[in-house]
Amino acid sequence: MNTNVLIVGGGVIGLSIARELHKRGVRGIAVVEKGNCGQEASWAAGGMLGPQAEADEGGVFLNACAASRDLYPQLSAELLDETGVDIELDRSGTLYLAFTDNDVLELRERLEWQRSVGMQVEHLSADEARRAEPFISPDVREALYFPNDWQVENRKLLAALRQYADINGIEIRENLPADRLITDGLRVLGAESNSEQLFAGTTVLATGAWTSLIKLGIAEMPLRIEPVRGQMIVFQTAKRLFQRVIYSRRGYLVPRIDGRILVGSTSEKVGFDHSITESAAISLRTMATEIAPSTAGLSLAEHWSGLRPTAQDGLPVVGALNGFDGLFIATAHYRNGILLAPLTAGSAAESIIESVAPLYFETFSPNRFRLRGVSHG
Repeated sequence: MNTNVLIVGGGVIGLSIARELHKRGVRGIAVVEKGNCGQEASWAAGGMLGPQAEADEGGVFLNACAASRDLYPQLSAELLDETGVDIELDRSGTLYLAFTDNDVLELRERLEWQRSVGMQVEHLSADEARRAEPFISPDVREALYFPNDWQVENRKLLAALRQYADINGIEIRENLPADRLITDGLRVLGAESNSEQLFAGTTVLATGAWTSLIKLGIAEMPLRIEPVRGQMIVFQTAKRLFQRVIYSRRGYLVPRIDGRILVGSTSEKVGFDHSITESAAISLRTMATEIAPSTAGLSLAEHWSGLRPTAQDGLPVVGALNGFDGLFIATAHYRNGILLAPLTAGSAAESIIESVAPLYFETFSPNRFRLRGVSHG
């Protein structure tokens, strides 16, 4: 197989990069996926576009997340026009609740620093919060409202991206694990599985938690990307109880249009174990009951897990790897793969087509670990 651009990894990052390259005129794009496209971390995500609700501090990472979030209205409209798939972008905002003294302290600190950097956030009294969401706990003490933190139906986003690929002749090869990058000296020529060699002018590695398992020629990949398991549970209601994503310091509820309530999530370093556990279900139920006691009587409709890819410093890894031409890496988005997909795709396309360093290059570059002397063993 020979192609112009080979994207290894068919999750939201890989599919988004394929679409962005095609929209900018690149042809001969192929995506290879070890399983089924979009069935790993992207499928298991909650779909929150909530950089402000999740941020503990300002800086480059928050700015990148907010910039990517702001691309979603245009992306949603374009995908609907291109594929007929509505990704259900919900711009109702996000509510962040405080229940304890420590919650109140953290909430007020977040309010202060986010206002200081010019971000839009509103402080609500307990009564105002309950008027906004009548089914939340009467024990709520105060809240923050983030009008620009949204949500998207991540599985419909994946369906739209896959549909775009199918409509526009982007080749998708599923159940084809790429175990090694083919190299010729210091140039990457493609990737290979046990059964097939896949040659390309440019190879994009969007392999999530599995990135470090892929050989770079005969050498180990000089990046340590680890899986972090996140478990979620789902309640099903006859009608939508909540209008907004609702956070506390201990978790979140994501209400869907169809009456489902996603409850998340755990953060567990258990290697590549996809198992779901009863202890996680109990913990998530307890958290949900704190936010909304009415959820205590709801039956469990679904329970799943996903493996989020994370780097040593918790930041994404996006960019070229010094010393290896023809390779672009886009991985380690951890909890923010859905959120950061549009920005990552645009940055990757600019780098591949125009040889322009990606946005936030110095912060997210795969070379930062070498520069800081971080061990890769």
